[in-house]
Amino acid sequence: MRAIRRFTVRPLLPDALASLGELAANLRWSWHPPTQELFAAVDPDLWVSTGHDPTRLLGEVSAERWAELAADESYVARVAEVRADLSSYLEGERWYQRASAAEPDATWPEAIAYFSPEFGITAVLPQYSGGLGILAGDHLKAASDLGVPIVGVGLLYKHGYFKQALSHEGWQQESYPVLDPDGLPLSPLVEASGERATVSLRMPDGPDLLARIWVAAVGRVPLLLLDTDLEENPEHYRLITDRLYGGNTEHRLRQELLLGVGGVRALRVHSRITGAPTPEVFHTNEGHAGFLGVERIRELTVGEQGAGGADVVDFATALEIGRASTVFTTHTPVPAGIDRFPRTLVEQYLGDHGATPGVPVDQILALGAEDYDGGDPGVFNMAVMGFRLSQRANGVSQLHGHVSRGMFNGLWPAFDEAEVPITSITNGVHAPTWVAPEVLALAAAEGGDPEDDDAEAFWAAFAKVSGPDVWRTKRALRERLVVDARRRLRRSWEKRGAAPAELGWIDEALDPDVLTIGFARRVPSYKRLTLMLRDPARLKALLLHPERPIQLVVAGKSHPADDGGKRLIQELVRFADAEDVRHRIVFLPNYDIALALPLYPGCDVWLNNPLRPYEACGTSGMKAALNGGLNLSILDGWWDEWYDPEFGWPIPSADGLEDYSDKRDDLEAAALYDLIESEVAPRFYDLDHEGVPARWVEMLRHTWTTLGPKVLATRMVRDYVAQLYAPAVANARTLAATEHGARDLAAWKARVRAAWPQVRVEHVEAQGVEDAAEVGGTLGVHSYVALGELSPDDVQVQLVHGRVDAEDDIVDATTTPLTLVESYDGGRHRFDGQVELGRSGPFGYTVRVLPTNPLLVATAELGVVALA
Repeated sequence: MRAIRRFTVRPLLPDALASLGELAANLRWSWHPPTQELFAAVDPDLWVSTGHDPTRLLGEVSAERWAELAADESYVARVAEVRADLSSYLEGERWYQRASAAEPDATWPEAIAYFSPEFGITAVLPQYSGGLGILAGDHLKAASDLGVPIVGVGLLYKHGYFKQALSHEGWQQESYPVLDPDGLPLSPLVEASGERATVSLRMPDGPDLLARIWVAAVGRVPLLLLDTDLEENPEHYRLITDRLYGGNTEHRLRQELLLGVGGVRALRVHSRITGAPTPEVFHTNEGHAGFLGVERIRELTVGEQGAGGADVVDFATALEIGRASTVFTTHTPVPAGIDRFPRTLVEQYLGDHGATPGVPVDQILALGAEDYDGGDPGVFNMAVMGFRLSQRANGVSQLHGHVSRGMFNGLWPAFDEAEVPITSITNGVHAPTWVAPEVLALAAAEGGDPEDDDAEAFWAAFAKVSGPDVWRTKRALRERLVVDARRRLRRSWEKRGAAPAELGWIDEALDPDVLTIGFARRVPSYKRLTLMLRDPARLKALLLHPERPIQLVVAGKSHPADDGGKRLIQELVRFADAEDVRHRIVFLPNYDIALALPLYPGCDVWLNNPLRPYEACGTSGMKAALNGGLNLSILDGWWDEWYDPEFGWPIPSADGLEDYSDKRDDLEAAALYDLIESEVAPRFYDLDHEGVPARWVEMLRHTWTTLGPKVLATRMVRDYVAQLYAPAVANARTLAATEHGARDLAAWKARVRAAWPQVRVEHVEAQGVEDAAEVGGTLGVHSYVALGELSPDDVQVQLVHGRVDAEDDIVDATTTPLTLVESYDGGRHRFDGQVELGRSGPFGYTVRVLPTNPLLVATAELGVVALA
């Protein structure tokens, strides 16, 4: 019998233990072992059966147990101690406060809004699907630890992402359990009147869409989540926040409008109710939230309070105000991963009859137009809009930055890839979440302080840990993974229809003394889940080697609409089902944070074999490294950037071959087998007199001490503050401090674009290279330039020079500004300069003219250039 309504009854705690409710309400418990231990002590078995969920735990404890704990003075004292620690964490100065106090003249944002369609904070708040969400969660956690004043903005999905199970034949099956917000670690944002706070969006096909605002406390960071499952909404509106990445194109557009437009409105409501500072910087985590920029333009063009400007401005001025304070991070190197909507659908949902009345719909459509060579004029591209609405953009590793500049070069066609204004900040991972407490304890025992602002000092302590201690800890973590994997494997087989009598073999599945290789990813084709199966006989030989066996723990979800990915999972599962190898290779369904937490520490090697260069970053290998794992990976993402022979092994990549060719897969799989057989396994099993693989352990120490500080989310967030957030707020404040600053900038850009067709390099004269140029000589240049209606102050004339290739293309170009020497009638000018010839070999040069303005942040920002 189906209930007509569901709700959660919250527990009534004894006064002496009331602080447990506060501790459960702040998600810091998810990365704070003392708080987790406090909840586990309430009822260890219940803590496990509730999935380490404090909210569920508190609701299922008997009154008798509460009375017993309330009478236990030592437990009550522990509760008070942990609550006091949380208060100190929330209220005390942290890195951001100390650093800003030490640099009073520096520019530090008062608040930063971080928008993402998913956030992976903890398994008990399942609002994530994969790497994008986990990265967003780690970003918020690291910001909290550092004291960076971020507020997160996302959606609350009624069903979250799907739960994965397997059929008898190994086919992925999805289920969508209902999540009750009242049973989650969330609080409703409430008006002074006691009513729940909401935002509304105009919809073209009916009444306004209403969404309520929930708040998750992620340490010091509030995370605002919008939910449309309200009785006041029509049924099809209530379903907008039903599932993460579900539904048809129109459904996705509605979700992204709610995230971007509704998210900005939720921020305004949150600041009004709580008194929190209005965000000065807006960070768009991938293009899904890009409509936030359109909403900010609407606020400014209608003069709405809280938008950062008191006066009503025109579209162009509002665009400059918004761009100056917006950061856009692109995460995908795969064009298919970018959201593209039909222009006609976007036109329907925006403009005067849609979510952003007052903003000219033709101007909005222009922001997402693929109006470049190879673009589709019929679509609206969310990533393209993201770039056009932000003055600063980045990829998530150095290689991904390079790939992104190539992908989006069409937006700046007059410039070489290297000058496309997309930088990179390499992702990091939140160590307190992902590193096993036993691993952190190794460094702490040697004097490492995890609270030290200097992360290198903490990770350097691993250099002092003895080999036997390292190996004993890794063996214990491997055993924990084996126990957890057997439990999950048994449950999976039971769901697949196996009888208990058939499953005795699971008690012997995996071995805590065998080299354990982990592989857990989403399952799109480019991540190549089944590359390891390319030669099944050779893989079996590695799994069953009599002296140096390996074992594989594999997990991953395929998108529900991706039958190709599901077939890859089925192929892997069928191989792992075979009686001769099923004790050495397992596929564990429903890859999520709860599965990942024992998986990373329990693995000795982390395998990653994507098609290069389609892995934007790949942070799972970072998590494994921090837990004393070595990487075995294609040189892609972060591994391409930071690979060192002491961190693991690079799998050779056959880049010259077609991406999805059999030959490429054959070559790279053979290289993988060779590495495991000849290098990885022999080193793991090469034990000294203490039973320790000394060379292996030395690699672990080097990984911890050298790689450890680099792959941290705290390093990543500091990079965002220094390289993107602080410069963005500096530009935004400069515009605000100058009368008509943004309006003048917009007018200047319009004037430059209108006049640019008349800008040209008419003639270039060179001196010093008439006969034979020699090292130490000087190249002098006179360049005659026509600027039309522009003045020399509007431009910079540059000598571009460097080594040339066989096609006379300048390689590793250097630019030298030329100086105005003379001006003539008709807007013509002469610019001179010189450069010393410092190296031998082929050398080339040219002259170009670029717009210049102190408020531009990149050479290519306007996208125009005049070349000789």
